[in-house]
Amino acid sequence: MFGIGTQELLLILVVVLLIFGAKKLPEIGGGLGRAIRNFRRASSEPDEIDITPRDRKEPSSSGEDSRKA
Repeated sequence: MFGIGTQELLLILVVVLLIFGAKKLPEIGGGLGRAIRNFRRASSEPDEIDITPRDRKEPSSSGEDSRKA
């Protein structure tokens, strides 16, 4: 697994536990899980293309406006 042994994983987990504390670990794990899930969902979904027409104002000739005013 990426060249990381069991001892290295345990050392990393102990350091993370010391830095963040036991109460923060579930929050960090949940946030990391949501981030990975959202990344996978976004990378597997096809790109959405918006095909709704834009509201375009019809060009009016400048001569008509000056005659009406």
